[in-house]
Amino acid sequence: MNDTQFADLAAWITEAGLAGRAETAVLEGFCERVLAVGLPLARATVLMDTLHPIYEGRVFSWKRDLSNVALREYGRTSEALQLWEQSPFYRLEVSGDSLLRRRLTTESVTEFPIFSELLADGMTEYVAMANRFAAEGVIGDMDCVYSSWATDAADRFQNADVADLNRLVPLLALTVKSAALARIAATLVETYLGRDAGRRVLAGRIARGVADRIDAVLWFSDLRNYTRISDSAAPEEIIPLLDDYADAIISSIHEHGGDVLKLIGDGILAIFTAKDRCHACEAALTAAIAARREVAGVNRERAGERLPATDMYLGLHVGEVFYGNIGSKERLDFTVVGPAVNEVSRIAALCRSVDQPLLVSSAFASAVGPSRSRLVSVGRYALRGVGRSQDLFTLDFDGADV
Repeated sequence: MNDTQFADLAAWITEAGLAGRAETAVLEGFCERVLAVGLPLARATVLMDTLHPIYEGRVFSWKRDLSNVALREYGRTSEALQLWEQSPFYRLEVSGDSLLRRRLTTESVTEFPIFSELLADGMTEYVAMANRFAAEGVIGDMDCVYSSWATDAADRFQNADVADLNRLVPLLALTVKSAALARIAATLVETYLGRDAGRRVLAGRIARGVADRIDAVLWFSDLRNYTRISDSAAPEEIIPLLDDYADAIISSIHEHGGDVLKLIGDGILAIFTAKDRCHACEAALTAAIAARREVAGVNRERAGERLPATDMYLGLHVGEVFYGNIGSKERLDFTVVGPAVNEVSRIAALCRSVDQPLLVSSAFASAVGPSRSRLVSVGRYALRGVGRSQDLFTLDFDGADV
């Protein structure tokens, strides 16, 4: 590779990074371009840990004869750890070296399990690289970009080929890191703020006091007898209990278009928005039925393991709220505020008094549309801290799909 070819490749990698291209597109474009200038590349892999509540990292794999780059996300499992400890990358991690180069022969295949697969596919030489970050650039376990490069050329890689990779791969690693950081930012804000709120924050809605007036269905749920359970259960059982029920409820909210804004102990505050109230109310009620079904499944599993089980109390209301940034200069919360938020929490609290798993407001009942026929009045109640009493309704679960 001459200097002009190197400069063209470096410029392309830089442009891809500035354009925010995905790692799959970057790796595919890089491999195609080094092939075009004569580097005999047959396989390439790029691997990096990430910061994600489920996945530990991502692996991108390119093969010359395939039309796309494969993506695999790996978790924090004993199987993944075992594979890692048997890999050339782990050797680089332990040794602190930045490069490992091996000819693939019948004698060398015993060094790492991956070598047998590569040799069977006709590979003749393998190079692994580690491009480490300075301490200031480390986020969580994301401290390095690992990559591997294999050829099936009869005369293997030339020293000049490896030297070219040594010059180019750090630029590629920086571009991959840039794409990963953008993904991590999106993951973190959506995980901790909610999907819609997270997108709004990333779009620049971060100024204090900036809020929209929106019409929304408000969901407030908590767990029946949670205080008694938390007082009597072993401390190490409390977090798994909250996780089990939150997973069941939040997944039902998300699957039906809702956005979770807050987790308050065992409580969940969410919103459903649509072009008209009827659609938002129908979506929330469908999510409530699905959540009840999922919670019943959790209860069966926990009962089989002799673990504490509970149920969901849920209040649904609809009204205008302010949706945006509220807080101090140092700490902001992207949430909803307004009288309707106070009302929905009071409605949910009444579930205990009237012994109903679900209560909806009269405003919700008036707006819900086709499902109105399944709502049954439970009477008129005064809500604590709310100036007027109102009729409340519950769902006829005998006629609902639960």
